[in-house]
Amino acid sequence: MTDWIAEERRYLFQNYARQPVVLVRGQGTRVWDDQGREYLDFVGGLAVNVLGHAHPAVAEAIRRQAEQLIHVSNLYYSVPMIELARLLSEVSGFERVFFCNSGTEAVEAAIKLARRWGRDTKGGAYEIIAARDSFHGRTLGALAATGNARYQEPFEPLPPGFLHVPWNDAEAIRAATTPKTVAVLLEPIQGEGGVNVPSPGYLAEVRRWCDERGLLLILDEIQTGMGRTGSFFAFEQERIRPDVVCLAKGLAGGVPIGAVLARGEVAAHFVPGDHGTTFGGNPLACAAGVATVRTIIEQRLPERAARAGERLMARLRELEDRLPLVTEVRGRGLMAAVQLARDAAAEVTARCLERGLLVNAVRPNAIRLLPPLIVTDEEIDRACEILAAALAEAEPPK
Repeated sequence: MTDWIAEERRYLFQNYARQPVVLVRGQGTRVWDDQGREYLDFVGGLAVNVLGHAHPAVAEAIRRQAEQLIHVSNLYYSVPMIELARLLSEVSGFERVFFCNSGTEAVEAAIKLARRWGRDTKGGAYEIIAARDSFHGRTLGALAATGNARYQEPFEPLPPGFLHVPWNDAEAIRAATTPKTVAVLLEPIQGEGGVNVPSPGYLAEVRRWCDERGLLLILDEIQTGMGRTGSFFAFEQERIRPDVVCLAKGLAGGVPIGAVLARGEVAAHFVPGDHGTTFGGNPLACAAGVATVRTIIEQRLPERAARAGERLMARLRELEDRLPLVTEVRGRGLMAAVQLARDAAAEVTARCLERGLLVNAVRPNAIRLLPPLIVTDEEIDRACEILAAALAEAEPPK
């Protein structure tokens, strides 16, 4: 039998700390490895597999589109791209959509759009205010926007034009604003930062400030979008409307895609030649996106995520009450984190893997759970039982 882990170590860049498991098949919320072992998948492709694995609507859309047209250049029109843009416009209220291939590309496009808008309307203003502990991607522009020195320092100097202020602090945004400021870029809930949920009213206060000072509000919904937090977009729960939204991850149910949604008068500042991508709007990815978005809407999966999230948070808070290693549980919908009293996340993740549960050590002292929106109550209960056993076995704090 082929040792696929040894082969990976021989041929691939060694820039990932992968878990020692080779996954070969998935169905719903479960996956199987090359040894036939079954796992509950509460990583969900890092918020990508919103419909779980091998969802029939997505699989059929990919099959049908692959038999017709996989790729054409953006020199031409294609139907799936226009269908997906129309769906996103209808569900969001934004007039314009730009497609790319990933979340970091969506952020890059939003940064360029903001700078072009600032050049045209604000005398060349270009600086973007972002939050500490944020994560917006790994390309140089998105990395410069990311408020975490751990990701940035190995690649400095980074592009200028970004200021970082404390998370969940609207006053800090006001204080950092200057005539050079063009936009504020935030995650509605910080994902890679540890599932940090802001105080009620924070985003609304930032929205008011942006309106007062004539700034763009850009929301990175790459992880929070597609129904995960209990509404199609997390910003809907704050009763605000940003100027620009970045999407990716779950948009096509597992096929690589990214998107930028924008108000029409903002999007109009991109003219032919300003920005583009070879694969953005690819017919195959967009067909998968159409199937994914339609399924989310028709099956009312954001509402399901809200209900399932209440159960998940209740079960996790039971662990907080009885396990000394757990100091806090936070999240919204099917986006949750368990804070630990010490840096035991890698140990707990490994113990969960041994018991048949995939979770993510989002921080050295925090475990993240991002199950598909189709997760059942029974699967939530089972996952929490496994997590509880793993936490109980980990060394208690000293």
